[in-house]
Amino acid sequence: MHVDTLNSLSLLLSRARDDELTFPTSVNAALRLQQALGDADFHVADIHRLLLSEPALSARAVALANSVIFTHGRIQPVSSVRAAIERLGQRNLQSLATAAVIRQIHTGIADDHLRTMAAQLWTHTVHVTAMSHDIARAITKTDADTAMFAAIVHEVGGLYLLAEADRMPGLYQQLDGHMAAALEVITRALMRQLGVPPRLADAIVTLPGTTIMLPPAGLRDTLLLAKLVVGAASPLPQAPRTVSAELQTYLDTDPVLQALRSTPSAEAQALITVLLG
Repeated sequence: MHVDTLNSLSLLLSRARDDELTFPTSVNAALRLQQALGDADFHVADIHRLLLSEPALSARAVALANSVIFTHGRIQPVSSVRAAIERLGQRNLQSLATAAVIRQIHTGIADDHLRTMAAQLWTHTVHVTAMSHDIARAITKTDADTAMFAAIVHEVGGLYLLAEADRMPGLYQQLDGHMAAALEVITRALMRQLGVPPRLADAIVTLPGTTIMLPPAGLRDTLLLAKLVVGAASPLPQAPRTVSAELQTYLDTDPVLQALRSTPSAEAQALITVLLG
């Protein structure tokens, strides 16, 4: 590996270990909102002010509040940011703000190849998020809001690495053999900086190489199952995963899983629309 690239990678990993990874200035408003929502003593007036400073995020908040996830066709649509805040609540707003931070990390990538990979990885993230929400409710009986949040952040390390590779030419190409270790260090650091609870962070960073237990249960199985069945694949190298004959039979024949794969719920489709919009 070229010495300059080694120095760049070493510096990046050192910053990660010291919790000194930097975010582009474009994420500042969403990051302030995300951090404020993580504060148990947050005030609606402060959240309202922060949301209004980020028009695109405000629009997504209103769209999510009016989606079938929260209306089920029975509640009048909201037309104001304040009403959206009240309907969504702290946890869902935090997921939305975190998604905005992660999405904006890679929006300034100039290199065509890296930008394409980042777009594919974000699309993968969004589809895994929607599928995790469905799987949590219908199969693993895990809290669907927790699964949604965990899925939103599960590829943050990869998106950050692609953005950094855009600033450090040659870094991505030279990561062969170092990708998994670098991603784990960067992902853990970003999750600490984003205030992701340690239990969720541990479940996410141990996904590579982990197999699904049958019957699937818990957050890790929810994420693993979603990643296996979504059509939008990650463009990043994946750790080898053993799929037993029993698991393959389950993937191919379980009627509930087949139904979710062929016809995602209206809630899942709404999530995809909001997060990709």
